[in-house]
Amino acid sequence: MDTQSMPAGLPIKPPRLRMTEEEFVAWCDEDTKAEWVDGEVIVHSPANLKHVDLAGFLNFILRGFVTSHDLGVVYGPELQVRFASLRRRRVPDLLFVSTERMNILKATEVDGAPDLIIEIVSPDSPARDWRDKYLEYEAVGVGEYWVVDPMSQRVESYALGADGRYSLIEEKDGLVPSTVLTGFFLKPAWLWQEPLPNPLDVLKELGVL
Repeated sequence: MDTQSMPAGLPIKPPRLRMTEEEFVAWCDEDTKAEWVDGEVIVHSPANLKHVDLAGFLNFILRGFVTSHDLGVVYGPELQVRFASLRRRRVPDLLFVSTERMNILKATEVDGAPDLIIEIVSPDSPARDWRDKYLEYEAVGVGEYWVVDPMSQRVESYALGADGRYSLIEEKDGLVPSTVLTGFFLKPAWLWQEPLPNPLDVLKELGVL
């Protein structure tokens, strides 16, 4: 089937599984969620409802906390993050960039390591999120990496040490504190509730409201 006979609105798949970074940037539009890994194109499957709900919930509370304290900016999967040294273009579920590092924000991408990244594990991405991105984000200096796995109801967060290596942030009294955002914490139990907690109540607990 040629592209002219395809039903309107269907995304056009990449002409091949590999392309240069320049080709990828030209091909990948705002309606396509895809990553570029050293020449390989990874097109993401549509997210399921649980993934979307968790991303929206985390975005709301993280953005509310950051905005209230004027700490920087929070973005969802609208922006690619370019790691030039690794030949990677990733699309995190959530990222935070501090006010002091706004210079890495470009018109259509983040060019460099955000201060914090959150990835929500999908059925097709456990190895990518738990292993590949862990190693990549550590290598480029992402200050904090959070992995939220709704399938196993597991949350782990890692802080970058002075040695450039990640170490696990220990959960204490049912909450995981951030080392990048002083005063921010996440209760993993929030994420597995049905329905999810009212994010306004969570912001009150975080001292924002």
